[in-house]
Amino acid sequence: MDVKREGVAKRKRIKLVTYLLVLTGVVVAASWRISKLQPAAPSVERATVWLDSVKRGPMVRNVRGLGTLVPEDIVWIPASFDSQVSKVMLKSGQEVKPDTVLVVLSNPDMELAANDLEWQIRQAEANFADLKVRLQREKLDQQAIVAGVESELKQAQLTKERDEALQAAQLKADLEVKLSVSRWEQLKNKAKLDKERLDIFADSINAQLESQRVLIEKLRAQYQLKKSQVSQLTVKAGVEGVIQEMTLQVGQRVTPGTVVAKVAQPWRLKAELKIAETQAKDVVVGQAVEIDTRNGVIPGHVVRIDPNVVNGTRTVDCKLDGPLPAGAVPDLSVDGTVELEKLSDVVFVGRPVFGQPNSSVGLFKLDPDGKGATRITVRLG
Repeated sequence: MDVKREGVAKRKRIKLVTYLLVLTGVVVAASWRISKLQPAAPSVERATVWLDSVKRGPMVRNVRGLGTLVPEDIVWIPASFDSQVSKVMLKSGQEVKPDTVLVVLSNPDMELAANDLEWQIRQAEANFADLKVRLQREKLDQQAIVAGVESELKQAQLTKERDEALQAAQLKADLEVKLSVSRWEQLKNKAKLDKERLDIFADSINAQLESQRVLIEKLRAQYQLKKSQVSQLTVKAGVEGVIQEMTLQVGQRVTPGTVVAKVAQPWRLKAELKIAETQAKDVVVGQAVEIDTRNGVIPGHVVRIDPNVVNGTRTVDCKLDGPLPAGAVPDLSVDGTVELEKLSDVVFVGRPVFGQPNSSVGLFKLDPDGKGATRITVRLG
């Protein structure tokens, strides 16, 4: 029994040694194979890579930016006086003419003042007419007095001449002649004074009537001003266009300067583009622009560049030189391309992300087999 057990143990030891030798051989072989392998290169999906070819020839350098169409001019129509909204005639989006009524406002105090001035004008005109009649009557009375004195003066002159003739013939006493002469001189002086009094009264008439005329004209001017102010309570568009904004409600109180409505002409639009500040430095006034409305491309040119940077962009205003395509309305999103310059013979490739003029960037040059790429440094002009 002991001999059998010793034989089994020996066979087990031989099998174990064999397994260990085989395992050691496998490990050595695997280690040798691994040592011969090259490091794995990084890889990317071809669809996620932007590819472009280097070209030589003419090139247009441009920048792009998103933006919107906005009216060239927006007319803000304000309230002129403290008032209350009585009627709102139209809403946003409706077309208007210059004389179209937008809102009717009310100001009872102003309307009452206009009515009071109108009554004062009528009263002043009546007073003027009454004064004119009264002064004319007084003038006639004064003229009658002057005419009566002149008549008496003529009679006294005839009496004086007669008495002087009789005195020369010694038919009239000297005392009676002296009385005739005295009477004539008295009436002569009285006629002169009455004539001067009439002239002064005539001048006084003109002055009094002119004073009343000035008062009437002053009241009329005040009334016209107040009437004009009352008419402004009926707010009109003043221009042809489309209402962009109308926010007033009936019963609302407004103060001078409160915006009643905004009116624009939708057929006169411009493009406001947002250009990255790093690219906007190359944009200058006058450069050609193409505005894509997704329903047509409109040619134009740069007219203004906002000097301020907001959220990393600068606003560039572009005037549209061509007709507007269908669907071009205010606030429409557009894509604009500003042409910076045209180069005749250059080597170029599409602008890399974050690529800037006069800088170096790292690009990958595609291998001839198209399966790999090598990183190279490229100097941008």
